[in-house]
Formats: sequence, C-alpha cells, structure tokens
Amino acid sequence: MTIRTLHDYAQHYRPRMACLKKLEALVVKMQDPKSGVKSQEQKLVITTIPHATTGQIATQLQVSAEEAQAIGTMMVAFGYIYPLQNHRKLHLRVDSSLYRYQTPYFWPVQHWPAEDADYAIYLAKRNIRKKGVLDLHEQENYNRLHKWLNHKWDFIMAQGKEQYRAGKERKKADRVVLDCQERAHWVVHRPPPGTVSAMDYGLDRLVDPNMEEVTGDMVRFSGIYKNHDPFLAPGLPSNPWLTDDITYWEHNLPRVEVPTSMRVERWTFSFMDLLSDPCGRADFRLFLKKEFSGENLAFWEACEDLKWGSAKAMREKAEHIYNTFLAPGAPRWINIDGRTMDVTVRGLLHPHRYVLDAAQTHIFLLMKKDTFGRYMKSPVFKETQKRAFSPEEHKFTKAQLDQNARNRKPGIHPIILHQRAQEEKAKLAASGPVDIKQVMSKLDRRNNLKN
Repeated sequence: MTIRTLHDYAQHYRPRMACLKKLEALVVKMQDPKSGVKSQEQKLVITTIPHATTGQIATQLQVSAEEAQAIGTMMVAFGYIYPLQNHRKLHLRVDSSLYRYQTPYFWPVQHWPAEDADYAIYLAKRNIRKKGVLDLHEQENYNRLHKWLNHKWDFIMAQGKEQYRAGKERKKADRVVLDCQERAHWVVHRPPPGTVSAMDYGLDRLVDPNMEEVTGDMVRFSGIYKNHDPFLAPGLPSNPWLTDDITYWEHNLPRVEVPTSMRVERWTFSFMDLLSDPCGRADFRLFLKKEFSGENLAFWEACEDLKWGSAKAMREKAEHIYNTFLAPGAPRWINIDGRTMDVTVRGLLHPHRYVLDAAQTHIFLLMKKDTFGRYMKSPVFKETQKRAFSPEEHKFTKAQLDQNARNRKPGIHPIILHQRAQEEKAKLAASGPVDIKQVMSKLDRRNNLKN
C-alpha cells in the first residue's frame, strides 16, 4: 500500500485535460515520418542519441513565432518534449539545444499518478548510479521519503538495485535515453525548488470536471439561454447598449401590461425563471387564483420577504407567517409533512432569516413538480402566449449610431445622487416647523458634554 501525499492527484480529475489531449494530438502529428518534424541521430558528448532534434521545432508550426514559442514551452513543461542537456529549464530554447520526444508511457494524460513510492525507487536507483552524490533537492527528497516510507524501504531498495542491474545490460545509447526519459518525467512531476510546476493545479477535486454529462449540460444551457442574453444575441427591437434606444428596457420592465414573446418563452425554461420574473409570477398567481390554491405561492413569497427583509421586523413577520399559514386552523393553511412542520415550529421559538427554509423548499418542490406543469397546459398561460408580441427590429445606419454616440451624456455618479438626496432632506427639514423643546434638549446635551 502506497501512502498518498499532497502530490498524489487524480490524473483524470485534472481540469486541463482537454488542453493535454490537444497537445498530445499535436505531438503525434509532429512525429509523423512524412509530414512531421524531422529528427536524426545527434552526438551528445561521446554518446549518439537517436531521433533527436533541436529547439527549432517550434518554428515549423504554422503559427506566429511568439505562439510557436509558447506552444513549444508548454510541450516541454508538460513533459511531451524533454531537453537532453539543461534538463532543469522547462522551456523551449529556439537554438541548437537538443530535445527528444518523451515516450507515451510518461505522458501526463496517462491515468496513473506519480506515486511517492515510484519516485523513491527512482532516487534509490539514481543514488546507486551516482554513488551517493545526488543533487541537493534530490538528497532532501531521498531522506524525507526514507523516513516517510520506512515500512517498505527494503522493497524500494530491492527495486532500485534490480532496475539499475537491468539498465546496465542495455546498450549505452538506450541506457542514456531511458535515464533522460525518467529524469525528465520526475523533473516535471517533482520539480526542483524555484521551478514552476505545470502539474500544480490546486487542491484535490471531488468531482470530475471533464465528465461528458457536465459538459453536455453546460452546452445545452448555453444553447437554451443564448438568444435571451442581450450581450450574446441582438435584442429586439434593438440592443440599448449599442443603439442608445431604450425601447428594449421599456418592453422588459418588471411589470408590463403585455409581455414580449421572448419573455414568455423564458418562463417555460424552469419554474425558477417563472418566479424570478414579477410579470410571470403575477400570471402564475392568476392561474392559482382560478384553481383556489394561491396559499402556496403566498407562503413562498412571505418566506422570501422574511429572508430578505429588515432585521427589525423579523420576529413580527415570522409570527405573522406562522399564524397565517402554519398554525392549526390558519386562514390560509398549507399542507406540509409532519417532520418539516416539527423542525419549523421548533425553529420559530428563536426566529431568524432562514427559519422557514425547510418549509419553503417543501412548498417550492410541490409547486414545481405539480402546479407548474398544470400551469403550462392551462388556458391562462395559453392566453398569455397568444397576447404576447414580438417587437419589430429597429434598424440604425452607421451615421445614426455615430450621432447617438456623440449625443450620449455621462451618467450621474451614485455618490452625487446620494448627496443631492441628503441636501433635499436638509432643505425639507429646514423649511418645516421647528420643535423648540427638541432644539433645547440638544443644546443642553452639548453643554453637558463640554462641562
């Protein structure tokens, strides 16, 4: 059993997995023997390295020089390409420096995590080969892992010796290549101090952000609401942020006599969309009134008023809600289960803003599952759909838009508006009758403070 540390992240929960897969496809394409980047044997000191290339590989990408440099550096930082000489510098140098493609076994898209036990075996093997002369950070990690994994250190040392013995039986070029591959892998996953790690992406995730279901839901949500967002779609009759025509805002005031067809369509998306629109809630209230079941919506609205109202009237509002909707024989009694009622009644002994959350959620789900569906099929909603209108598009020429921009006046800052309101209050107070007793009491308090 391997003891996991903070370094042990689940690979398939990594949020940048989509980026890694794109890099992987690009690296595969670059290694194509016909259309890819050319590689050849390169001599490193006294050893010949097969299939090596220089940092000029980035210049062969069909993008600008800056983009090519950035993409090449990402490949090195994520371990798809590793330097043969200065292995600590995880960036691509556009010169004669030698690089080599990493074997797919060490690619970060693999689902196996970089375990501490594997790193300990690598350090043990490297310690044998270097005869105890490790880099400073490697020696520190070696000592730490020796203490941390002491219960299995005999197994780690046996694995290190066996891998070192097997490596000595390989050809020198193959042995050098494998050593470089392993070293490049651990430089990426256990970088030296001061090196920014591309694998450091934060805390462990409890859910997979790359799940196709989640992505599909987001795409579906964006597709549904895209035409209803004035920043993403041209609002009708025109986009007021572009044309300075306020007709769009006038048609979409909180309360209008006749709503637009786009606004009515949004009510069908979800029950919360219907309740969030004051016009939609009024239409839903009309439907409930005809069904003689308006107490559920009234209770939900009273709970919202308690939740977002003033703290001063909180206790009074809670008592009023209980006497109106929950008490035995209440005039607008609502039907909730016994457990929720018990929790609510106990909470009302010491009322707070969220004391009715359980009962409110129960009523909300009841309306969502039952009443909302009946409302969508009711004559009330069909009549509202029939009366709804679609504004005709207001077309503006470029000259008109430029003229509107020139005529545009800067808005008044909220602080200035507040100061003006305070001045108006002061004027009204000065113009009203003066209470002599109040003025004298203020003067007396001021004199007492001075004395």
